[in-house]
Amino acid sequence: MGNYKIKKGFDIELDGKPSCDLEVLADTGEVGVLPLEIHGVRWRLLVEEGDKVKRGDALLEDKQSTNFKLRAPASGTIGKITRGERRFVKSILIETDGNSEEVTFNKYNVPDIKKLSADKIISQLETTGYLAYLIQRPFSKMAETSQKPKSIFVNGMNTGPFQADASVVVEDDPKAFQAGIEILNKLTDGDVNLCLEKDTQGKITEIENTKIHTFSGVHPAGNTSVHISKIDPMAPTDIIWTIKAVDLVQIGKLFLTGSLPATKIVSLGGNVVVEDQAKHYKVPVGAPNSIFADKIESGDIRYICGDVLAGNKISKDDFIGMYQSSLTVIPESEERHFMGWAMPGITDYSYSRTFVSSIINFFFGRKLVADILGKDLCRLNTNTNGGLRAMVLTGYYDKVMPMNIMVDYLVRAVLAKDTDEAIQLGILETAPEDFALCDFICPSKMEIQEIIQKGLDMIEEEGI
Repeated sequence: MGNYKIKKGFDIELDGKPSCDLEVLADTGEVGVLPLEIHGVRWRLLVEEGDKVKRGDALLEDKQSTNFKLRAPASGTIGKITRGERRFVKSILIETDGNSEEVTFNKYNVPDIKKLSADKIISQLETTGYLAYLIQRPFSKMAETSQKPKSIFVNGMNTGPFQADASVVVEDDPKAFQAGIEILNKLTDGDVNLCLEKDTQGKITEIENTKIHTFSGVHPAGNTSVHISKIDPMAPTDIIWTIKAVDLVQIGKLFLTGSLPATKIVSLGGNVVVEDQAKHYKVPVGAPNSIFADKIESGDIRYICGDVLAGNKISKDDFIGMYQSSLTVIPESEERHFMGWAMPGITDYSYSRTFVSSIINFFFGRKLVADILGKDLCRLNTNTNGGLRAMVLTGYYDKVMPMNIMVDYLVRAVLAKDTDEAIQLGILETAPEDFALCDFICPSKMEIQEIIQKGLDMIEEEGI
């Protein structure tokens, strides 16, 4: 067991942190499946609008590997099938009927799982689509099963605001989480590393047959790339698998019950959540975001799948995705400020202490500032306060990057399409989310996460 403290980075004090309370929400009458969540898969549609399906019926299969399928999260009738660019299936709506009809798979108890072969485990993960929960490094894509990983990392923490608390999810079904750990042990000859926040309590700390490591400090202390760099650093030819603890619970449930889990736990956070409603919710798998409608204030709101730093903008009419463990809501804003940066910025947030607000906040504290100015500096919105401009070397990125990565030079290498230099600078050790803070503080307003993803895609296409 190792203990690591991360000093580089910083925490955004955003209002609306979810509590550890758990509330169950009822079925809304519809669920959805989002195939485009899983990158790199070309789907063949197996159903049509109007078809009746059971929970667990196959909806799509991979054209290249027909063993890999996506299945219905509930029984009902196929409603609208929405297509996006190039006729790719964007979403499949299922109008639920409340029946408990389901397709069953192999069912095991924990001692039986310990005797399973890796091939049988992978086969069940593929046919249910749950293999997609296992993410492979490098390239942060769905795990390829042709080669065993040298180790597997389970992320039981997340310092970005506001992901579901793994302790809450595991506390709800610790047996399923233990089953998931046993499954991972069969998939690697190396270690299964469980990374937790220091001082974590509850049943997640009592899990057996895994190496537990604890991290403390500022964000991105909870990022898997940071964990790998401290515990089991990667060489360019290494393969490591990663998974979120909240997703591992779902895999454990699948093997223990022999059926697809009907529910999952999602956190709701953000500074426009109704008072006392920012917490964890147990919802139907694939439920629409509208299930939280009465928990969110009215107005022009941005819905974010994940946290505000590395999440994706979604519609309030979208469905809760396979990878989604949280929904964050903040105010939309396109407000323009007179003279912009030339003003003292008394009520503007500033990481670099360019504005007077950072000095006032440092000396007088957030609450007093809010009382005096009538504006809470931590009630952030979507306004970027400026547009794309020339890239300048400021050194800010290095202050929030705890890994040995020279961000300025890496970004320039990717923009120049110099993949050899990008590899030498360590891009294969990273995922786009590791550059989320760089996005947030970037004076040039660049989308650095997108740039890094393009770099990884280029390298994968060319081959290492």
